[in-house]
Amino acid sequence: MRAIKEARKYIERSPTLPQAMTLSRLVLALESEGDFKIADLYHLDMERFKLALEILDEWRLDRHYASKAKLFDVSMQMAVLEGQTDKVAASESKKR
Repeated sequence: MRAIKEARKYIERSPTLPQAMTLSRLVLALESEGDFKIADLYHLDMERFKLALEILDEWRLDRHYASKAKLFDVSMQMAVLEGQTDKVAASESKKR
């Protein structure tokens, strides 16, 4: 998360600079899964261009972990439901 933190600090320090605005639009597009003009990255200086690439890399990695967390959450919900289903089935068989 180094690049994301670095970008946040840069944007906070210089919110009116065109490069900060570009990085901000990139982050908003990533979060909302919206459109972003890739050509805007080429207007960044080399340091900010590399930062944008690092943001993309970290965002992709974080998204992978978020997907794993969602999968784990759904799996836990299913385990709970299966446990409840087993209890209901056992209760129904005792009634018969």
